[in-house]
Amino acid sequence: MIKQEALRILLVEDSPSDAKLVMHELRRLVCPITFERVQTAAAMRQSLSQTPRDVIISDWSMPEFSARGALDVMHDFALDLPFIIVSGTVGEEAAVEAMRAGAHDYVLKDRLGRLVPAVERELRECQERVRHREGELRRTAITHMALDAIVAFDDDGRFTDFNPAAEMMFGCTKAAALGRSIWEFVPNRDLLTKLLENDSPVQGIRVEAWANRENGTPFPVEIALTHVGAERNAFFGFIRDISERMLEQRARQRAEEALRQSEQQLRHAQKMDAVGRLAGGVAHDFNNVLSVILSYSELILSDLDAAETIRQDVEEIRKAATRAAGLTRQLLLFSREQTSEALVLDLNDVIRNMEAMLRRVVGEDVELAIGLSPRVGRVCIDPTHIEQVIMNLVVNARDAMPRGGKVFIETEEIWLDDHFTESHTPAAAGHYVMLAVRDTGTGMDGDTQARIFEPFFTTKDKGKGTGLGLSTVFGIVRQNGGGVWVESEPGKGSSFKVYVPRVYREVDPVRSTVSPTTLIGSETILLVEDEDQVRAVALNALERRGYEVLPARDGVEALLICERHAGVIDLLLTDVIMPQMSGPDLARRAVSIRPTMKILCMSGYTEERIVSHGVRGSGMAFLQKPITPGTLATRVREVLDTARDTAFRV
Repeated sequence: MIKQEALRILLVEDSPSDAKLVMHELRRLVCPITFERVQTAAAMRQSLSQTPRDVIISDWSMPEFSARGALDVMHDFALDLPFIIVSGTVGEEAAVEAMRAGAHDYVLKDRLGRLVPAVERELRECQERVRHREGELRRTAITHMALDAIVAFDDDGRFTDFNPAAEMMFGCTKAAALGRSIWEFVPNRDLLTKLLENDSPVQGIRVEAWANRENGTPFPVEIALTHVGAERNAFFGFIRDISERMLEQRARQRAEEALRQSEQQLRHAQKMDAVGRLAGGVAHDFNNVLSVILSYSELILSDLDAAETIRQDVEEIRKAATRAAGLTRQLLLFSREQTSEALVLDLNDVIRNMEAMLRRVVGEDVELAIGLSPRVGRVCIDPTHIEQVIMNLVVNARDAMPRGGKVFIETEEIWLDDHFTESHTPAAAGHYVMLAVRDTGTGMDGDTQARIFEPFFTTKDKGKGTGLGLSTVFGIVRQNGGGVWVESEPGKGSSFKVYVPRVYREVDPVRSTVSPTTLIGSETILLVEDEDQVRAVALNALERRGYEVLPARDGVEALLICERHAGVIDLLLTDVIMPQMSGPDLARRAVSIRPTMKILCMSGYTEERIVSHGVRGSGMAFLQKPITPGTLATRVREVLDTARDTAFRV
């Protein structure tokens, strides 16, 4: 059965017994049915106005009403429903008359077995009529609403249809176009030949050609033509004005050079990202090693008298490890994954506060000129990081002028549009604060410019640079959603432009930190670290400061200690990333056992890894590796002296 929901039948019948027979017969339908019986025109009108109907079954003749009258009522309501006459008196002539009036079938009462098939057939045909009408309405709507010209023409090329978009495109009304040849507007008869020779009527042809408007103006079009009908004597076409496409093709051709530059920028960015990931991983591994070297050298120094000859050797070890720790910090900055605390800053204020120091850095042979835009916007970035960007750029400019010269520092608020960002970094259009550092130095060739942001790449003499200055600038700026662009020519100096996203918030107040009055403590610390050497050195350093330390190799062992230790545990000091259970996961489970315990996480991993493990933003205190006994004792004391509710949020 076509219809699965309840079939709503209106029965026009004055005889209750005949109505009962009809209803009984219709129970053979596989779908549920609902009936309403009427026997007058007024009752039928009221019923149709209140309830939608699917089928009307009517007796041919009744004392107060008839099938002809019922047809008139249905037509008054503009309904197209299956209308079936059921009667014992209708003759052949009357049946033909009823069919002409709009009835769809008739069934004699002594042959009611035909009623169900007739209803099912007429429902299907009604649905086909509805689909056909809807298809015609959709076709008409598409034709009239289309932005492209849609036309139909015969095998002589004469228009038989011409939609409003065609009227707009050709400057000719439909009335004026019908009957005229399409070749008046598209003077290319080869199109018809190609169409007639095409073996696939469905596929049709698609070509570009020149067309003429009614006033004779030529313009480029794309035409799609196909056959309509099996005899191929009718055609259908879509015509699109491609004037803008032609202009675009000529352009952004002129933009091929810009595209090549953009691709070069992308390849460079991908290379830098790959190097950055490598640098971040290397820095992490070094941080654990350096934690051990720095810590043991510091512990040894604390046990040596000032006069002992070996002290100087240990000092050199510590200094070398400290320099190495500085390199790992720069590698993390380059990889854009260094931990940071971004604040809303006025960039002009930062530069003014650094001016005296910058003048000392450039020396007497280099003139420093600072030009700050009076209405520059604010940025959100770690203060120490933006200071490092400025310092590194100024030092780089100074080193490019061995015989003296001039360094210019400028700021400006700027809008970068899509045209600029397609071939420059940053890659997103928007408002930025620009920091420019220009010099009158030796400049760089193209090959050098392509590599200046790579870590450890330098043009300076051996021993005069690490090659991490500009890579650090690159990492810091990209980490904060900005970009760096350089312009330089040999002998004409260099210009570095740093773009940092502008923010629309008030400047954050300067946050003062209070150093602990003592690094000695007597509290109990649960130390969790999977690296044996790092755990051993942290244990040694903390016990020397007076703390009771409970060491654990992983989270499972730490939770057992939380459950079994008889005394108070004041602080959980844990590495972030460990086998089986991460530090933050351990912290959440541990505080359910020890609600008053404070949390301090430490890691040599990058910011990205730390964020993914739920440290940043959780309220957990954090200590960046490499650690030393001094930095460890200071941070431990700060956390222990901090109010519990500001130290950690589950």
